[in-house]
Amino acid sequence: MRLQGQVAFVTGGSRGIGEAIVRRLASEGAFVYATYHRSTQQAQALQEELNREGYRVVFLSADVAQETDVERCFATIQKEAQRLDILVNNAGITADRLIARMTLEDWDRVLATNLRSAFLCIRAATRLMIPQRYGRIINIGSVVGIMGNAGQANYAASKAGLIGLTRAVAKELASRNILVNCVAPGYVETAMTAQLSEQQRKALQGAIPLGRVATPEEIAAVVAFLASPDASYITGQTIIADGGLSL
Repeated sequence: MRLQGQVAFVTGGSRGIGEAIVRRLASEGAFVYATYHRSTQQAQALQEELNREGYRVVFLSADVAQETDVERCFATIQKEAQRLDILVNNAGITADRLIARMTLEDWDRVLATNLRSAFLCIRAATRLMIPQRYGRIINIGSVVGIMGNAGQANYAASKAGLIGLTRAVAKELASRNILVNCVAPGYVETAMTAQLSEQQRKALQGAIPLGRVATPEEIAAVVAFLASPDASYITGQTIIADGGLSL
């Protein structure tokens, strides 16, 4: 229960890595607010399940690429909880195309959801964290933002941008005891990887020195560490959790 009494906000928390992060932070004692967008049934079911188990979890409907939605979420947190200790910018999408065929809409939509949303949430979070002189901000990047990947110029740019954003904001907020870090997963067992054929899965696993993809829970464990007192001297860093893929 390293996070007992703390308040967390997780974007894109209704499925995949986001769901695992919500579960892990709640299990460590945090009161977790999380967003969902379009996945209403999953969010409601997850909130009801975790509330029955005694965890404090509230889901808020929001498109975190939109300033008005972000401001509404933080107004709710300020009114109900009066504080915010942990922000996890997890919301993300893909729209893969080779660069010659990538549309401006493909580019803008991915950059808005993956990068602009993090800026909006960090800006809003600082209004709560700076006065209390405490905070943990964790951005969920990707190893693709370090390595690049054909057909994912927009996604790679957005995740590389998160790394730069992490480093800049970490320098700005260090004097206020607000730590800012990034987690860069490799391939993770999600609905997307579950659709791969057996041949594709073997090829993917063959490229990873550990010989397997990560579970969402393994990424959530890194997030929980960075949110905890155990990571009190770590800021501005990108923690790569990719099974050795980027070696």
